Amino acid sequence: MSKPDVGELEEEYVLAAIRSGWIAPLGPDVDAFEMEIAERAGVQHAVALASGTAALHLGLLSMGIGKGDIVVTSTMTFAATANAVTYTGATPYFVDSDPVSGNIDPELLDHALTNLERAGSPASAVLPVDLLGKTANYSRLESICSAHDVPLFCDAAESLGASHQGKAAGSFGRAGVFSFNGNKIMTTSGGGMFVSDDEHLARTVRYLSTQARQPVVHYEHTDIGYNYRMSNLLAALGRAQLSRLDEMIDRRRHWRSRYRAFFSDVPGVEIFGGSEDGEDNYWLSSVVIDQAQTDLRAQNVQARLDEHNIESRPLWKPMHLQPVFKDAPRLVNGSSESLFENGLTLPSGSAMSEADFNRVMDALTSAVVPG
Repeated sequence: MSKPDVGELEEEYVLAAIRSGWIAPLGPDVDAFEMEIAERAGVQHAVALASGTAALHLGLLSMGIGKGDIVVTSTMTFAATANAVTYTGATPYFVDSDPVSGNIDPELLDHALTNLERAGSPASAVLPVDLLGKTANYSRLESICSAHDVPLFCDAAESLGASHQGKAAGSFGRAGVFSFNGNKIMTTSGGGMFVSDDEHLARTVRYLSTQARQPVVHYEHTDIGYNYRMSNLLAALGRAQLSRLDEMIDRRRHWRSRYRAFFSDVPGVEIFGGSEDGEDNYWLSSVVIDQAQTDLRAQNVQARLDEHNIESRPLWKPMHLQPVFKDAPRLVNGSSESLFENGLTLPSGSAMSEADFNRVMDALTSAVVPG
């Protein structure tokens, strides 16, 4: 659905990094990549890491999150968000989705924070997720978190290049993270980035990511650290990808507009995320089927695409439905469960050719058009 979009420029950057001799982790491309991502996100500091999950983990640790703490987060997300919370010893508390965007519902978040305060166990952090390239409603989330005096840490793994009210994804709250996994809007094969205006947080993340080694000539450690730094070769790949990010977003925007035009004539099927998507990065395009308006079912459309060897998948299965988190606290109202049941994500990658997309559209036509 979103295979890596790489070509001659990426080959040129990686080959140059190899020839430079900087093969091991760290090096000039890591330094440059951090500066370029910081500039793109409009923040002061960036730390290149082995994955978005590593960025979440170290970001939480740098904020002092640990055993006994509660981190309120989105239930509709990939497992990495919740896993990173558990790595610290803290407990994830899941909050349901806004039914249109799929992002965390601000009003439910407000209720959840109030409920936790009344129970004598206030949240230690709020960790919203930007879903499929659309930022959460940060103007509301920042106000809510400020009112409850709880830090906001933003999982922008899926939203690099997106914005909210003109401000870049990753620049809200105390810090944010990006992912450069192989299927993301841009990739370093594997990798992630911690971003923040807080120098202390960034410095702590950087320190912990290099096995918490003390700045002495021998190996000295006073804290438990992690081997979480990005290699210079992957950073070189990321720099090439970042230089092409806007064109890749434009390509995905084009597919979104084509899908929207097609489904405008199909009753009961809407593009997921709503019509206000001008600030999205269009990472993945999905549809939601209203069972009250049509006999179509997401599972049947997926099966028809499978017959044509075309990949699609449901929206994220909510974390509160995952067996591993069955006992985790939550405040849910059914919105994410409905999106999971009725949503379907379609091929969206910028590497798709016109012929590829036409094949997808032919298969969709056979799946959704009567007769």
